[in-house]
Amino acid sequence: MNIFKTTGFIVFTFFFVASYAQQSQDSVSTYKKRVLETTEVDFLTSYYSQDGDNAAVSGGLGTEELTDVTGTFIVSIPLNDDDVLTIDAGVSAYTSASSSNVGPFDGGQPADPFVASSGASSSDTWANLTGSYSHSSNDRNTIVSGKLSVSSEYDYFSLGFGGGLTKLYNEKNTEISVNANVYLDKWNSIYPSELRPFASGANGLANGFFSNKTITGNANYSPIFDKFSDESRNSYSLGFGFSQILSKNVQGSLALDFVQQQGLLSTPFQRVYFADVADSFIENFQLADAIEQLPDSRFKVAAGGRLNWYINETFVVRTFYRYYYDDWGINSHTASIEVPIKLSDKFTIYPSYRYYRQTAADYFNGYEEALSTDTFYTSDYDLSEYTANQLGMGVSYTDIFTKAHIWKLGLKSIDLKFYKYDRDTTFSSSIITAGFKFVMD
Repeated sequence: MNIFKTTGFIVFTFFFVASYAQQSQDSVSTYKKRVLETTEVDFLTSYYSQDGDNAAVSGGLGTEELTDVTGTFIVSIPLNDDDVLTIDAGVSAYTSASSSNVGPFDGGQPADPFVASSGASSSDTWANLTGSYSHSSNDRNTIVSGKLSVSSEYDYFSLGFGGGLTKLYNEKNTEISVNANVYLDKWNSIYPSELRPFASGANGLANGFFSNKTITGNANYSPIFDKFSDESRNSYSLGFGFSQILSKNVQGSLALDFVQQQGLLSTPFQRVYFADVADSFIENFQLADAIEQLPDSRFKVAAGGRLNWYINETFVVRTFYRYYYDDWGINSHTASIEVPIKLSDKFTIYPSYRYYRQTAADYFNGYEEALSTDTFYTSDYDLSEYTANQLGMGVSYTDIFTKAHIWKLGLKSIDLKFYKYDRDTTFSSSIITAGFKFVMD
């Protein structure tokens, strides 16, 4: 945590100096353009679907089928010439064949890791509300911002807050920024149904849960299981950014981010099966030998950059690269390219490609690869070694004159995008997004 003490002092000093300079600038009366001319309203929605054969809920095998629908409203309100308040409210509702198998014996058919159960864990709703505020100095060379967020779903609650400082130099050709965020999260742990009778060392087989069920294979089922005593998770992030206009056609930027996480980093309902323990089944579903166990701290570093090249009025090339490292043993590389093609004054298309590759976490084991003597273990394929490719296509419509209206809102733009994502671990997904930007008359 020493890095956060040092960088925290730097951030404090930066904010103090910027605040003093800003007060001096604000004392001079000069003409200035409003940061935001009028209230803007964005409506964003998406439909996401995925599938695969390595569900972490069922120990690295089983369906990963999931669908999710989201809707988000973002309202940006100019409070005066310098200050903008933004409210971001969103809801996401999903149904999941994978998570339904937290309780695989709830349905009216034989339990199976490749078949969805109809239990309560088969669906959930996530809701988020974020408020952010930004203040720009008279010369528009200093921007100070802060935000507060809260989000909740059935088994998880999160409270977040943070702030940032942006400075522009060299006639706004150079931009330097720093931001810091804190998230205080709380689990309401839900465990696999067959493990709950064994909590606190209880004799689970004597529990009523097993009274009407027949265990096949190893009938002396005896998992390793204790409830987590601390269900909190705290995350602290610090990010630095640098952007430079290199020429009239080229702009580049660099970013460096640090994240420290502490607390319950394991997912309570993700099963693990051991190679040295005989298998036990009810119907077609293998009973968990344990749940995922991961360290209670994780430090992440990500460094990346963007280079955007304006070729002409028709073509722009946007490139991105990021390197990621954490102390769980994961290293990853991300590279992407997007080529906006302007078809007319109002229509632009956005073909894109993204490549991703990562190493496995030190604690990852596939189905029945971990040992009962291990301290940490997971069969979550998000932490495995894999390579992924994503292809995308988008189209946008822009009308700066906002001729189309809904009530007092003028339609400024419409954005539609589709992405197809594939891993070399049988996992695949697709998402279609739509965004509508309105301005208040």
